[in-house]
This record gives sequence, C-alpha cells and structure tokens, in this order.
Amino acid sequence: MSKVAIITGAGQGIGEGVAYRLAQDGFSIAVADINAQTSSKVAEKLRNDGYQAKAYQLDVAHRGEVFDLVKAAVSDLGELGVFVNNAGVAFIDTIIDSDPDDIERLLDVNLKGTYWGIQAAANQFKKQGNGGRIINAASLAGVEASALQSAYSASKFAVRGLTQAAAKELAQDQITVNAYDPGVVRTPLRDEIDRRTAAIHKISIPEQQSNVLKEIALGREATPTDVAEVVAWFASPGAGYITGQSILVDGGMHFQ
Repeated sequence: MSKVAIITGAGQGIGEGVAYRLAQDGFSIAVADINAQTSSKVAEKLRNDGYQAKAYQLDVAHRGEVFDLVKAAVSDLGELGVFVNNAGVAFIDTIIDSDPDDIERLLDVNLKGTYWGIQAAANQFKKQGNGGRIINAASLAGVEASALQSAYSASKFAVRGLTQAAAKELAQDQITVNAYDPGVVRTPLRDEIDRRTAAIHKISIPEQQSNVLKEIALGREATPTDVAEVVAWFASPGAGYITGQSILVDGGMHFQ
C-alpha cells in the first residue's frame, strides 16, 4: 500500500498542484480544504486519473480538526508519509488600516494552522516509528517582507522560524521539516492580491501585474506546478538529508 500525503489548502492553486504531483510519485492523497466543494472536485479528478484520493473538510485554525484530519486520513488511506502545511490566507492593506479581525484570522490560519499541522503530523510519525516529512508553505514575503502585506509577511517569517525549530526537535525521530517560499504564483489568491494592490496604488490591474513581472529575473510568473516540483523533491528520497531549510521558488526575485 502506498503511503499517504496530506495536503491542506489542496482545493485549488498551489495545493492542488502539489496534490497532483505527489500522486504522480505514488502517494495516496488526502485532499484537505476549508471548501468542501473544491476539495471534493480535486479528489474526484485525481481518482478519475487513476490515483487514490479522498477529500476532507477542515479549518486548519482549529487544532482539533487538524488532529482529526490525520486520524481520518490514516484510517481511510494508510500510513502517513508526508504532511504539507499549504493552507494560507492573505490580505492587502496598510499597517495603519489593517483590521484586527483580518490580522487575527491570518495568524490563526498561516501560523497557528502550520503549528497544529506540525504537531498532528509529528505525533502520527512518532507512533509509526518510521520517520516522515513535514513540508510548510512559507513565502518570498517571509524572506523579504512586502509592503501592504505586514501581517502576511510576519506570519511567513514565523513559519520559517517554526520550520527550523521543529526540524531541530524532530530530527531524532528521523522526521524532516522544510519549507517552500513561493514568489508570484498565478492562483485565485494572487488575483485578489493584484486587485487590492492596484486599487490602493490607483493603477489598473494589468499595470500592477506588469510592474511585478519586471521584478522577476526569469520574466514570468510561477505556476502551481513550479512550486509542486520543489515540494515533491522535499518529499522524495533524494531530500532525506535535508531538514530545517526553506527554498525560494520565485524565478529570481530575491537573491541570497
């Protein structure tokens, strides 16, 4: 029986891309999302393409739901091999005007949701006794902060720190913890970022997108597939000696 990969936020965008890519590598896929319709649609498409997949609905901000997800996926699909903390939210606003409710929700999903995912996955991996892979969604904004994305940037810097701390603690159990840092990826989330940023700067959406494109050395936006390839590598035998790291997937927007 193939091992299970649980991907949160897998109903669209990067998460959907990761689900397909890990399915191609032989994992049974737990398609987890707050949106039951989109997660069911992705799981159905995977099954129609000959892969093993099942949809699950949860809000990663709620710790109990994340632990229940792991329990259900293992019961339904088999031994856990990979847990991808991909779910995330963003909003665009100035620091001064950012709404407290928006900030709290973002931190609940992006930071606490990742924390709960690490806890739930690590507990299951320890029970199984065979190690495992935890892979977290950070961001280019967690390497170099973005204007108008103060809370998002803070949450993603925190995810990178959390990734390092978890990697140090869990290494003794042969559990690796790494992160991927996407730049500009064309997803529904990015569509909303462009719309709101353009409105604040009083420019058109095409102008906003053109301005961003000038910052990318390779001259194009990323696709979910571009990001999924990095996630698949972290999940592969070839990355068995890599832990506590984050990799930029930004086409050359930031160089270290």
